[in-house]
Amino acid sequence: MKTLTIKLTAPLQAYGNEASFERRTSWSAPSKSAVVGMIAAALGMRREDERIKSLNDLAYAVRVDQIGKTMTEFQTVEWKPGTRKLTYRDHYQDAVYVAAVGSEDEELIGKIEYALKHPRFQLYLGRRACPPAGVLRIESFADTDPVKVLENMPWQAEKWYQNKQKRKAEFTAEIIADANLLPDAAFTQTVKDRVESFDPQGRCFGFRLTAKERINLKNPCYEQKSQDIMDYL
Repeated sequence: MKTLTIKLTAPLQAYGNEASFERRTSWSAPSKSAVVGMIAAALGMRREDERIKSLNDLAYAVRVDQIGKTMTEFQTVEWKPGTRKLTYRDHYQDAVYVAAVGSEDEELIGKIEYALKHPRFQLYLGRRACPPAGVLRIESFADTDPVKVLENMPWQAEKWYQNKQKRKAEFTAEIIADANLLPDAAFTQTVKDRVESFDPQGRCFGFRLTAKERINLKNPCYEQKSQDIMDYL
């Protein structure tokens, strides 16, 4: 299997879940449907394109490297002529995630990598108001799956965030993946983020089984002397 990693960072990110119309909350990490949608946009697929569903077959995992703060905004929406409602939208500020997709079809992964570097349509991180913070940082890895790549990849949080944790030698990161990639996981959960259709006239999502694990990542900003002093005090 060949795996591609995508660092997802922006001032705001939002990954809508099954919340109601008036209050739109967000998954705590990028959903598979959001990443599939971003890949489809990069490849030039329109929302009604049936080929999008084949991207559900990509192996998927995501690691939370920098925990963002929740920000809620409100919008006035005219949901039918002459009728307006006040709605609320949750976003994550200054979060950093590393998403990983894999496939036995190495040619497909190569096409996805090229497309993400030369996207046909605008890319965004969940909602249209959340563009990436610059050019996406992408890496490819041969003969390995998304979980193994994320387990071995160095911590990708921003330097200011790593430095904020300088008294800790390690950062505990959470990996959320397709359940078959973590067969020994103690916790599994069914989430509704399998793309059936992005068509605005009939958006539809199916269920996917996920699993989680926590791993420790070395903090390059760890200061042993500071920690020793704190322990002494």
